[in-house]
Amino acid sequence: MKRIILHWTAGEYYPTAAERNYYHFLVGGDGKIYKGKFRPEDNLVCVRGCYAAHTGGGNTGSIGIALCAMEGFCNKEHCGKYPITPVQFEAAMQLSAKLALKYGIKTDKSGVMTHYEFGNKHPDTTSYGKSDITYIPPYPWVGKNEAGDFIRSKIRWYKAKMKEV
Repeated sequence: MKRIILHWTAGEYYPTAAERNYYHFLVGGDGKIYKGKFRPEDNLVCVRGCYAAHTGGGNTGSIGIALCAMEGFCNKEHCGKYPITPVQFEAAMQLSAKLALKYGIKTDKSGVMTHYEFGNKHPDTTSYGKSDITYIPPYPWVGKNEAGDFIRSKIRWYKAKMKEV
């Protein structure tokens, strides 16, 4: 596995059966981790119908993690009914750190990214124009172009804590 791509589901706080088809892991509003239908290794070779199709143009070698939240989208001026919760966000960062350690994934811009960042880096894919993750409700001061860096710094912090144990 070469990278982790973080998403929000644009739904409610718990994963639907359909969402489990697209992501390897989903994080509920209460911080509980749910497994998707496919294992990360299923994305080493993407064969139609046999992998988690979470990122158009970027599924091969990618682990997809989604925070179950953000129905109706959320930004600094308007927050929908299901904003990302603090416990959910931290659980997703811890999970990402564990997976980065397990698979030897670097926590730089090529190893950990948001769906938004992937789309901007690859404008010729269907991921271009995606808004996840551009706003982090528990940390409203983080701007959309800083969200990825903020996420990577959180994951690096959790990785360091895990190595201490």
